[in-house]
Amino acid sequence: MPTTENNIEIKGITWGHSRGYTPLMAAAQRYTELNPNSSITWEKRTLQQFADYPIEHLAKTYDLLIIDHPWVGTAARTQSVLPLEQHLPAEYLRDQAENSVGYSYHSYNYQGHQWALAIDAATPIASYRADLLKKAPENWEEVLTLAKKGRVALPGIPIDLLMNFFMFCIASGSRPFQSEHRVIDPATGEVALDTMLELYTNIDKKFFNANPIAVAEHMTKTDEYWYCPFAYGYSNYSREGYTSNPLTYTDLPYVGKTRLRSTIGGTGLAVSATSKHIDTCLDFAQWICKGTTQRTFYTEHGGQPGHRSAWLNEKANRLTNNYFYSTLPAMERGYMRPRYHGYLYFQDHAGDVIQECILGNSNIKSTLQTLENLYAQSLQKHAVHS
Repeated sequence: MPTTENNIEIKGITWGHSRGYTPLMAAAQRYTELNPNSSITWEKRTLQQFADYPIEHLAKTYDLLIIDHPWVGTAARTQSVLPLEQHLPAEYLRDQAENSVGYSYHSYNYQGHQWALAIDAATPIASYRADLLKKAPENWEEVLTLAKKGRVALPGIPIDLLMNFFMFCIASGSRPFQSEHRVIDPATGEVALDTMLELYTNIDKKFFNANPIAVAEHMTKTDEYWYCPFAYGYSNYSREGYTSNPLTYTDLPYVGKTRLRSTIGGTGLAVSATSKHIDTCLDFAQWICKGTTQRTFYTEHGGQPGHRSAWLNEKANRLTNNYFYSTLPAMERGYMRPRYHGYLYFQDHAGDVIQECILGNSNIKSTLQTLENLYAQSLQKHAVHS
C-alpha cells in the first residue's frame, strides 16, 4: 500500500517516444486518481541520452527511472537504485520472473539483486509494408535480392550496428563475450562483418544516421521502403490510427538453416535509493508492472509490455495486428548483452568502430583488433573500481 503522507510529488525520467512516454503519462494520471495524495510527473530524454546518461546521476534527481539493462552493473556498483527483492513481495517477483518475455526480467537481475522491473520488452525483429510486399523475405538470399532493388531500410547508427554485430557473430557460430580474453574469435568476427557488409553496401547511406524509430517513420511515411530485416520493434507502428501506413512485424529471417538471434533491448523501471517517497514509488512500480495493468491499460496507451501475459493476450494482439504473437519467438531466443560495470565503455566506443568498417573506412582485421582493445580497456575499468 502507498504511504498515507499528503502531497507526495514523484518525479520520473523516461525516453521521448510514444512507446516510452505516453503509457507512463496515462498511468501517472490514473494512479493519482486512485491515490489523490500522490502526484507523478514524467520527464523525457532522447533515445541516445537514454542509452548514455549515467544512472547514478539521474537517481539523484528522479524518484523513478526507466533504464536500459546494461546499466545494472553500475547500479550494483553505486547502489543508486533499490534492490527490489528487499522491498517487494517474493510472490510478486516470482510472477514477474515466470512471465518474463525472454530474458527481459532476468536482464535486470545482477549479482543476486533485482535492480528494476521489466516494464517494456523489445528486440530487433523484421517488419514490412504488407500493402506493398505480399510476404516478408524468409532467408538471407531473399533479403539481399530486395536490398539490391533499393527496397530495404535498416538502422545504421553505431549502437544498432554493434547490436547487429553480436547477432551475426551468433549466426556465424559463436556467442560474443564467452571469455575475458576476447569479444569474439577472429574467424567468427570476420564472417559476421563480411555478412553485414554484404547487406549494408546495398542500403541507402542516409540510414547510417537513422535509429529504429527513424526507420519506422521512413517506412510508414513513404512507399519507398518495403522491408526491414532487423530493427528494435515498436508495436506503435503496427497500430491502426498511429500511422497511415502501418507496419506488419514478423520473425527474423534465416541465415543458413537458423533464424537470426537478435540482441534484446527493452526497458526496466527502477526506484532511486535516495527517493524521499520510496513506499509510493514501490507501490506505483508494482501496479504498472503487474500482469493485469500491463495487458490492458499499459498496452492500450501505447506501451510495449514486459509481462508475458500481455504478449499472449488476444485483445492486445488485436490492437497491434498480432505484433506480440508474431514476434514472441524472436524475443524468447534473444541474446542478452554483458552488464558488468565497465561494459558501457565498450558499447559507447565499439559501435563507431563497426560503423567505420561498414562504411569502408577501415578493414575487418583492424576493426576486430580495435574491438578487442576496447574490451580489454572496459575490463580494466571494471577491475580498477572493484
